[in-house]
Amino acid sequence: MSKPFQSINDVINTTSKHKQQSFNELYGEPENFLEIEVRNPQTHYGKELFTDYEIICRTNIPAFKKRNSRVRRRYSDFVIFRKLLEQETTRVIIPPLPGKILLNSNKFNDLNIEKRRQGLEKFISIVSGHPLLQTGSKTLIEFIQSDKWEPRGYY
Repeated sequence: MSKPFQSINDVINTTSKHKQQSFNELYGEPENFLEIEVRNPQTHYGKELFTDYEIICRTNIPAFKKRNSRVRRRYSDFVIFRKLLEQETTRVIIPPLPGKILLNSNKFNDLNIEKRRQGLEKFISIVSGHPLLQTGSKTLIEFIQSDKWEPRGYY
């Protein structure tokens, strides 16, 4: 049986009787949050020329060891990380990484580095945003938060 007709004033008056939310409820920290940024690319010159990226993580998800962390990772670290995730779980489709830069002359061009940074940030945001990986992937947590990340089981 359907509800009887109510005037708009009756509807407004019944909805306004709900408990008012406190300032903390409105503007406080969400129950579970995870913010990931990939920024500040740095190219290192020496025997080997490479660029690494800073990964900044802010979270209150209990599975993560630290609420705030900063680590640096190279593109090759992301490649290994992706392969480890694929080995760790068959229940999640791991998205592709941004493509390799094929011409060495263009590899360290500012525009290419920025495009790669954006692609890596999109990749890590998608991966870290997956609920199964957030709570069940030690590989994800170590990659994002460990200062001494060493990809065990890959080599």
